[in-house]
Amino acid sequence: MNGRVVVVGGGVAGLTAARALAGAGRSVLVLEAAPRLGGKIISVAPDGVSLDGGAESLLARRPEAVRLVAELGLPIVHPTGASSKLLIKGRLQPLPRQAMGIPVDLDGLAELLEPDDLARARREPELPAPALAGDIGIGAYVDARFGPAVTDRLLEPMLGGVYAGRARELSFEAVNRALYERARAGGSLLGHAADLVAAGSGVAGGPVFAGLPGGVSGLLPALVADLERSGVELRTGATVRDLERAGSGYRLTVGAATTSPLALRRAQGAEVLQADSVVLAVPAAPLSRLLDGLAGPVVEEVARVPYASMAVVTLVVRGFTGDGSGALVPPGELPTIKAFTHSSFKWDWVADAARAAWGAGAAVIRASVGRIGEERLLQLDDERLAARTYAEARDLVPGWAGTELITHAVTRFGGGLPQYLVGHVDLVRRLRAAVGAQPGLAVCGALLDGVGIAACIGSGLAAAETIMNDRSSTGTRA
Repeated sequence: MNGRVVVVGGGVAGLTAARALAGAGRSVLVLEAAPRLGGKIISVAPDGVSLDGGAESLLARRPEAVRLVAELGLPIVHPTGASSKLLIKGRLQPLPRQAMGIPVDLDGLAELLEPDDLARARREPELPAPALAGDIGIGAYVDARFGPAVTDRLLEPMLGGVYAGRARELSFEAVNRALYERARAGGSLLGHAADLVAAGSGVAGGPVFAGLPGGVSGLLPALVADLERSGVELRTGATVRDLERAGSGYRLTVGAATTSPLALRRAQGAEVLQADSVVLAVPAAPLSRLLDGLAGPVVEEVARVPYASMAVVTLVVRGFTGDGSGALVPPGELPTIKAFTHSSFKWDWVADAARAAWGAGAAVIRASVGRIGEERLLQLDDERLAARTYAEARDLVPGWAGTELITHAVTRFGGGLPQYLVGHVDLVRRLRAAVGAQPGLAVCGALLDGVGIAACIGSGLAAAETIMNDRSSTGTRA
């Protein structure tokens, strides 16, 4: 089983697929268009201190990420017991018990809602609850069950932090599959959410999240080193412009900037590669372009999947008097910021690094900026974006008044988060079916089943398994 596989896309999904394929004896080449590997796994180094600039935790209750970390010989750490809060009318309130933004305890909403809105929410268990006819916007469904105030003040900040999206437009089935499966038969949404929490989402105990000492970004060099030891060839700055069938395999054209396939193959500097199999681990726009002519009409739907841009502004401050692991910010509470992660309170290793580098009283806090449709908020250079974010927090958020900004870093993810709109699960199902009709071809990545690291690793492993189970893609090519 030594047929050549080309993996297009060097984020964690593509790298995971490459690792599994190399472990099965396949010859693997990874092509990444960007100048670096890793996608949203990235570090920043204000004043030379290495911190996570992108993803900073792993979902521990999915096995894929923690298993990969263990296989790479890296240690796991877990967050402190600090809890998250909600910013409501300029005050930080405890985050009530909930299942991904769906309330479990109505008494916990008392500090979040106006009396009339709370009374409306309390009627939810008594409302008629027919079976769902199909997928629906999760925020629209929460509107109908609990009232719009619950969507605005609990669900929106939760999903805004994960997807940078709008809850009323996001697919119930895609963003909370376990709860959707319970709710589709009808019945109280509060009751279903409470049952789900009580069942621990089907997983026995243990911390929900995990990290690495020194940051999740440490996963990337360990993974790259492992791939290199396995003989995987890794190339950055390599844009795949065209993909087509060639005999029993595929022909890929790399590097020339032209939209004409014929001109592309003749363009000076273009490189043509042959592969027995191909894994596509790229966002919707390049995926639809590469699948044109290979996957039928679903390609046009994939091309229309919207993406949100956002930025993580890492602020190192002195004199912060807040607490907790962070704060979620409902739309309209602040001009631009949608969430804070109090990294020094959430991770012991961050607190130790801050103390060693900047002395006692220094805190590292990450502010998230940007939702779908808010690209204008990011149209500043890094210095001005950081200055605006710090000023907004200092002037409007409890615990920030009187702080001193020591240093900062900005990480941008332009078009980085796919929006799982109503019908997304069906779209992914049809996409996989269309791609699966082509021998030796598979897809993976954040577009499909989840935007977190564990979900992306899972999709990479699934893509590798598809290739390995395809007997037609195992031949040797000259």
